[in-house]
Amino acid sequence: MVNFLPNFILHDDVKRLRNMHLSCEADDRRSQPRAPGGGSCRIAGLVCVLILLSFLFCLTDAAVAGIYRYEDENGVIHFTNCPPDAKFKHYMRETHEQAPQMMRRVNYGNIKDSTLFDHLIAESAEKHHVEFALVKAVIRAESGFNPYAISRKGARGLMQLMPETASRMSVPNIFNPRDNIDGGVRYLKYLMYLFNNDLRLSLAAYNAGENIVWQLGTIPPYRETVQYVQKVLDFYQYYRQ
Repeated sequence: MVNFLPNFILHDDVKRLRNMHLSCEADDRRSQPRAPGGGSCRIAGLVCVLILLSFLFCLTDAAVAGIYRYEDENGVIHFTNCPPDAKFKHYMRETHEQAPQMMRRVNYGNIKDSTLFDHLIAESAEKHHVEFALVKAVIRAESGFNPYAISRKGARGLMQLMPETASRMSVPNIFNPRDNIDGGVRYLKYLMYLFNNDLRLSLAAYNAGENIVWQLGTIPPYRETVQYVQKVLDFYQYYRQ
């Protein structure tokens, strides 16, 4: 089980803290002469302000620092980018430069186009009801149409399937173009279903793994993943024309 702790304070909570502070100030002004305990409202108001500032700090500084992880005694995994205590350990580096909104267009001219596998792509795309343009875009980004490509992490073939993923998708021969494409398309279809047809999240999961995307609920702040999603989207729009 996973619990992701958001790094924001709800608008209603901010409003409530602000009203508490203003109410306390008004009570102090009305107290003439001031009661012996009259300063308590001012102290309470100061505490509210400090709490609010701590949340604002989390919104700015901690959000840049990264994502933190903690597994409790019941095996429940908690994620946050504003750790409430020292039990949360740094899990993933995150910077503004890596954030999804900072995606930039890159020149992909060094990845040559190919029509060699179009008939296999069309076959699997039609079979699993996935767009031809999307499948071809993923293949171009993943392997550059090299059916024997092997990544440093061990992903293989045209759609760069990890051996575990190929096994899940019942791929007979990971280096066989037809088998690899069919397994990759089936996995892509599964991710689209898992993430409610959110294309960006599905592509991020194809690159970084479905578990981390599911846990975070957004594109992980890995530079590679952020650039990969944009690359596939660029190829996708090109092949749709």
